[in-house]
Amino acid sequence: MSLNGLVVIDKPAGMTSHDVVDHIRALFSMSRVGHLGTLDPMATGVLPVCLGKATRLGQYISGSPKEYAGELRFGFSTTTYDREGAATGPECPLTASIDEVRNAMHRLTGPLSQVPPAFSAKKIGGVPAYRLARRGKTVETPPSQVEVYEFEITKFDPPSMQFRVGCSPGTYIRSLAHDLGGILGCGAHLTSLRRTRSGEFTEAQAIPLARVSAADIRPMEKLLESLPRVDVSDVDEERVRHGNQIPCEAQGQFARIFNKRGEFLAVAVIENGFVHPRLVLTSNTSD
Repeated sequence: MSLNGLVVIDKPAGMTSHDVVDHIRALFSMSRVGHLGTLDPMATGVLPVCLGKATRLGQYISGSPKEYAGELRFGFSTTTYDREGAATGPECPLTASIDEVRNAMHRLTGPLSQVPPAFSAKKIGGVPAYRLARRGKTVETPPSQVEVYEFEITKFDPPSMQFRVGCSPGTYIRSLAHDLGGILGCGAHLTSLRRTRSGEFTEAQAIPLARVSAADIRPMEKLLESLPRVDVSDVDEERVRHGNQIPCEAQGQFARIFNKRGEFLAVAVIENGFVHPRLVLTSNTSD
């Protein structure tokens, strides 16, 4: 059985995303493994992990929107923007109504220039920000351009509030919680978080890490299925393998190219009646 593919992990709390990758590497005795979208150790939920040759497809999968369910607590901010950090000030009870909270949340939807937490994996001068913060250094993380599609209350029980978020990749939900507390003037921090969707992958498809097996690996041929499929002849297969364009009537931005044996050959750009191979997958080895 080929191990080139993707497995959707239900990440447990207390592990980093890299810990999950290390577990998968050891489980399948392979080195080429990578996750698609970091989850904080506190967070749980959908973590797609690519194996073998499929790691090269990660760039086309990881840019998909994400969805989360979480809980925050009003009353004070923390150094990490979540429950694991130290309070940055005294308790300040929430006095806003639910409608005022909703209005504040509306201000945090749409395109945003978001400042990541100091305790984050964002690199500053090549060093992850959290390492500098742990050394007691002042960390100024530059803002990132993100987009929040929805930020909605699912349960309002002050000082706690449960919520749902849909957002672009790279959005820090901890920062959303922190910024909401800032707008309301009482401070806030994240107390729990679960990723419920990463692109096309949902929590219903996610496999607990302790139960994952080779049977759970989605083959490469089942990835990027939203892109049009182009099947080519043996002659055109050789052209594709050498990175040469071939005529094609497909519509869209990208296409998947397959040979007559049903093997995934390449991801290509569609342009002016041709497909131009961008990523050529030339062998069927698993690692």
